[in-house]
Amino acid sequence: MDDIATILGDSGPFARHIDGFMPRAPQLTMANAVSQAIADGEALVVEAETGTGKTLAYLVPALLAHGVTLVSTGTKSLQEQLFFRDLPMALKALGIQRRVALLKGRANYLCPYRLQLHLEEARFLTRETAGQMQVVRHWAQRTHTGDIAELRELPEDAPVWPWVTSTADNCLGQDCPSYSECPVMRARQSAQEADLVVVNHHLFFADAALKGEGVSDLLPSANAVIFDEAHQLPDVAATFFGRTLSSRQLSELGRDVLSESAQVAADVSHLSDLTTRLDRAVADLRIALGEEGRKEGWREPMSTPAVRDAVEALADVLADLEQSLEPHANASRGMDACARRAREQSLVLADFQALADDNLVYWFETFRRAFVLHGTPLSVAEAFGQHRARHKCSWVFTSATLSVGGDFSHFLDRLGLQEARTELLHSPFDFRRQAVLYVPENLPVPGSPGYTAQLVDAMVPVIRAAGGRTFFLFTSHRALREAAQLLRDRLDFPLFVQGEAGRRQLLEDFRDSGNGVLLGTSSFWEGIDVRGEALSCVIIDKLPFASPGDPVASARIDHIREQGGNPFRDFQLPQAVLALRQGAGRLVRDINDYGVLVLADPRLVEKSYGKTFLRSLPGMTRTRQLDVVERFYRLLASGELKPIAGGASA
Repeated sequence: MDDIATILGDSGPFARHIDGFMPRAPQLTMANAVSQAIADGEALVVEAETGTGKTLAYLVPALLAHGVTLVSTGTKSLQEQLFFRDLPMALKALGIQRRVALLKGRANYLCPYRLQLHLEEARFLTRETAGQMQVVRHWAQRTHTGDIAELRELPEDAPVWPWVTSTADNCLGQDCPSYSECPVMRARQSAQEADLVVVNHHLFFADAALKGEGVSDLLPSANAVIFDEAHQLPDVAATFFGRTLSSRQLSELGRDVLSESAQVAADVSHLSDLTTRLDRAVADLRIALGEEGRKEGWREPMSTPAVRDAVEALADVLADLEQSLEPHANASRGMDACARRAREQSLVLADFQALADDNLVYWFETFRRAFVLHGTPLSVAEAFGQHRARHKCSWVFTSATLSVGGDFSHFLDRLGLQEARTELLHSPFDFRRQAVLYVPENLPVPGSPGYTAQLVDAMVPVIRAAGGRTFFLFTSHRALREAAQLLRDRLDFPLFVQGEAGRRQLLEDFRDSGNGVLLGTSSFWEGIDVRGEALSCVIIDKLPFASPGDPVASARIDHIREQGGNPFRDFQLPQAVLALRQGAGRLVRDINDYGVLVLADPRLVEKSYGKTFLRSLPGMTRTRQLDVVERFYRLLASGELKPIAGGASA
């Protein structure tokens, strides 16, 4: 069983247990590289393009190795797919037993204490939330895991969830009266006893930055940490190695103060007045920050009287709340936690008032009724390097998109992985036969007047030729909304538009329709897997350069320039190439997938940097002629492009 070539070969256990399994040279190369990295305790970076079979390529050596392995994924959906589908299948094929566990962040588990607390304080709930609370109460009596993903009767964004789950802010830890029945503690205990634990990037970095989420208990005994969808790591890490303060955190503090004070007979009327002041201060700051959809630097707003006064009022009420909670902190663990949260939120707000840390980019974003203040590090390389240095084990990073034209420098620099060994493994798919890359002629440069309308005119014949079955991906919500309005009366296919339903619902409806057209922005560029005939065309409106108004990108550009670097070459171009590769990767997901990728941006062929994008894409047949696209779809419909039998891509 130590011979990976035999295990993943044409007469090995996977060939015997999985219908359509086919040995793939890139998969074997990756599996051997991962096995060697685990044995040697080194860092390995592997780009494994779609179809390589990277999941088995890291699971097999991880399951055969001695010691604990952590596998971290970019999304909860992949986390669940690994745990509930891929791991059982791999263990069955290998014929071995290993203890495996699934560990999510605490907000994914029911908190029995908060459920009981808010059932008793139902007067704070809306009619909708009170009804959902009863659904949760009945489910709580029968669940074994407490994982809220089990409760499919309620949507992911149901307003009840913050009332019945905990966060690092409001969890009472070992002092909680419901500690013995806590699903989070049970999940952590299971993880500590496992040979392989599946986590996600957000949980991993929440723990790296804040501690207390459960991963820190696992790392000291880990023999290897494997990051799948590793291209997301720099941005996820930046979120947790920085500072954040949101209107939701502030409002939840006020609600919890009222609930906890009612339990200990504190001065409820005085605290109620303070939480009313807190709610008003939060609302006033939201109003001062202006219209929804803003995503801007923080320094300029802080120089305006309206924002400055609103922040000072919020700081005053937090200070008063902290002072008023202090005498009651010993009354209960809950009151103590509220006092601590008021103190911590005061300190974070003071940092946003002082703007003192030159290594942070201070910025904010607004939503309809909410806001978030962010302090994002310019680089996470040092912080992540220190974290790795504290835990001497193997570190494996893999994704379909880590290099730019075969060069890993951008990814390695962002995470401080210069010493890592790298492997680049190309897809075994026959892209020249399976896909066409179409760059339309006669389109203006993006940003020109009427660009979106001209783009839609050029794409309607493509969508019709494809018979619907199209992802139309945009780099901005404005362009998406305009295109949706223009397409509604011009297509006979079902139209699914981001924002008109939840992401999961849109995807299900798109798959079920068989001929739908889905319009989406960044959240549909990656982590989406639609195989077969339901998706035969992907249109990308323009090269995905970061918006010049993005405060973090703008600050990083300035920093690179100050350091004597070239921001376009060193940051903007690599970021855009990696984003484009993710979007393009939605098209061919299987050996039997066929389709057309439309890159509707003339800069791809007119600018010298377009060659960098083209070098980074699979070797599809290229054309600038619509009739070539139409002929491809006619051949596909006639069956002349015969599907290839078999080819599992686990």
